[in-house]
Amino acid sequence: MDLRVIGCHGGETPRHRTSAFVLDDRLAIDAGSLTSGMDLKAQFALEAVLVSHAHLDHIRDLATIADNRQNRVPPLVVAGTRPTLAVLKKHFFNNLLWPDFSRIPTLRRPAIRYLELVPEKVTRIAGYEVRAISVNHTIDCCAFTVRSADGTLAYSGDTGPTERLWQVLGETTDLKALLMEVSFPNSEARLARVSGHHTPETLARDLKKLASSKELPTLLYHIKPSFQAAVERECARLTGLNLTICALGDHFIL
Repeated sequence: MDLRVIGCHGGETPRHRTSAFVLDDRLAIDAGSLTSGMDLKAQFALEAVLVSHAHLDHIRDLATIADNRQNRVPPLVVAGTRPTLAVLKKHFFNNLLWPDFSRIPTLRRPAIRYLELVPEKVTRIAGYEVRAISVNHTIDCCAFTVRSADGTLAYSGDTGPTERLWQVLGETTDLKALLMEVSFPNSEARLARVSGHHTPETLARDLKKLASSKELPTLLYHIKPSFQAAVERECARLTGLNLTICALGDHFIL
């Protein structure tokens, strides 16, 4: 698996981009910066996007990538759970905020096609076996496991302390890496709790629910730009874990 970090932050500045990752040039995971961080050739190469939830920092560039791709390449598969797709249809691609690119340029060849994911059910997407796992956020949100012949990558989605994800990953024998969110420093524990996010302290407690956490490459994303220095210092003090903080442009071979 070839993993590229297009965006990995919990907010945006000229030096920070919101969540978007690409596997093997053809499958995106979340869409916070797919157009702000990718040239047209890379955008056109994508076959599908897994959408963890409907918050703007994870869906925003679905709007512009749909616009860029129309009448150029086959429809982009937008895969998410029923509640997530319902929000996209009602509040995003609704012909008010943005055109309904599931119907244009034409019904037979739209810019995007929706694919509903049923939590816990494996679905074949762009050559991968994808499984959505519900996690603990302020709206319906899923983690993903993405399996290819090379092994499995896990993606946490936005989440605070949760349980089912660790059960699933504990049963995954070919797990290569975990993309894991952490957003706020320990001093903002209340804000993290009410907004459904992790601090380094709660992150460490959750990761240790996984027996292999000491060895598993864990790639951290979603740090809020205004708290980045504090979160990085606190993560550096954590022991017994294999942590790497993602940066824009990172490229991992899993």
